[in-house]
Amino acid sequence: MSEQRYTELGDFLRSRRAALSPAESGVPTYGTPRRVPGLRREEVAQLAGVSVNYYTRLEQGESHQMSDSVMEAIANALRLDESERLHLLRLAWPAQVARREIGPESVRPAVHALAESITGQAAVIVGRRADLLGGNRLGFALLGVGPGERPNMTKRMFLEPSMRDLLVDWENQARSTVAFLRMASGDQPDDVLLAELVGELSIKSPEFARIWATHPVAECLHAVREYDHPLVGRLTLNEESLRLPDDPGQRVIFSGAEPGSPSAERLALLGSLIS
Repeated sequence: MSEQRYTELGDFLRSRRAALSPAESGVPTYGTPRRVPGLRREEVAQLAGVSVNYYTRLEQGESHQMSDSVMEAIANALRLDESERLHLLRLAWPAQVARREIGPESVRPAVHALAESITGQAAVIVGRRADLLGGNRLGFALLGVGPGERPNMTKRMFLEPSMRDLLVDWENQARSTVAFLRMASGDQPDDVLLAELVGELSIKSPEFARIWATHPVAECLHAVREYDHPLVGRLTLNEESLRLPDDPGQRVIFSGAEPGSPSAERLALLGSLIS
């Protein structure tokens, strides 16, 4: 494992320890003041059943492998969810994670045809670096993107002020975007273009740097999103993300409204405005 990999592992463990309160973990405090947020190292070590010295070495980025049982114990002590456990595995045992060649992304014609054939819902195709790779006209219109444009969605999220107006809950959506990017970076640590993207955003956006430093990790699954669209107003849409197993990292995102709802009427109106 590279030194950078060990540093990332230590940073990730510290971020999760800091986010976990003694009350959540059942750790008694006896009313004594605490100078650090979250749990102390010795408290995590005790919960995981490992020595304080061993856990400290992990957080300090020293070269030390974790067994499966120890990794599971630490994950349980830190109350990691499924996505976070997978990220811990990738950082601790990179050799066990299948690697694939990294190059320019392309979308299979059948996937393009699938997205473009969808009616009544917005559909976009997003790549492993959050590049917009395709979609239908309603998907482009929902995001305020021209049909011929292929921007990076994370750059738009943090560098274009219009996104703060479009997304009602911008902060949570921004965090979700960073969490996906963090997951992708753990999956493909050798992706130079992804590393350059993270570096550029860290310099240009204090908000991105702040969220990135907290090490959020999450897959993009289903969600309810709210938009304040400049053409049709407020939209509450159900979002479903379909991962493409033959093209790892790519996903088709569908956004639709409850039938008969005001949002469904506004989404239909948006479709009529672009037809």
